[in-house]
Amino acid sequence: MILSRFGPVGAEVPALRHDGDWVDARPVLGARPELGGDFGPAFFAAGGLTHLAAAADELPSLDVAGQRQGAPIARPGAVVCIGMNYAAHAAESGALPPEQPVMFLKLPNTVVGPHDEVAIPRGSTKTDWEVELGVVIGRRIAYLDSADEALEHVAGFVTVNDVSERDFQLAVSGGQWSKGKCCAGFSPTGPWLVTPDEVDHGSLRLRSWVNGQPRQDSSTADMIFSVGEILHHLSQYLVLEPGDLVLTGTPEGVALSGRYPYLSAGDVCEVEIGGLGRGRQLFV
Repeated sequence: MILSRFGPVGAEVPALRHDGDWVDARPVLGARPELGGDFGPAFFAAGGLTHLAAAADELPSLDVAGQRQGAPIARPGAVVCIGMNYAAHAAESGALPPEQPVMFLKLPNTVVGPHDEVAIPRGSTKTDWEVELGVVIGRRIAYLDSADEALEHVAGFVTVNDVSERDFQLAVSGGQWSKGKCCAGFSPTGPWLVTPDEVDHGSLRLRSWVNGQPRQDSSTADMIFSVGEILHHLSQYLVLEPGDLVLTGTPEGVALSGRYPYLSAGDVCEVEIGGLGRGRQLFV
């Protein structure tokens, strides 16, 4: 299945791609209050994907022409991120590949639509882009026994731009990265959530562009820690709830490398993952 949400901020309409068209998911959500009315934590916790699939043939079409596209998930309870999960990116950051997954957090309110404008933070001189595979949790995860078991808890995959301010992240961080990760709008997400049966998450092409010029071009096959390994590892230290978003790291080709300038007002950044769609953000 492919899910998305269309409409103004705070009033997005949840939609399902069915037989080549977008259909309105609200009849299913409205008939089942336990689903929470949107593609959020309650929806995934209560088996919303199963209910949606069962009713897909009866759902009315949805005219999305000219509509803003929101993030394909409503605000998650948590955004958990993995750093330096591609060896070449670790090298361009001046670090060795990690022996254990490096974890940091972003605020849930950083999640915005895939084509929304992103404001460069006050005082920023080093705003950077990072195309990443995002994993949406479908079932509660705690103390998993194996990486293979972890994949049974995944609702779907999304394209995310893990926008970062490098001075905030590194120079004034106090030893933690989240100051440079939590500015408003710093997690453009989507355009789609794609369920695991639709894509081979272990071999997806990731690319990014700034003002039409190529920046990143890699594959999830190059990750140091796979999706299953990441979720298994995290489960030993924290609980992931349905609807949570896990970002799995970015490949080489960011401004931190010194090869490219950082983002300025008026720049356009595009991020794309094969099968998961492309986002386009104007930085202002």
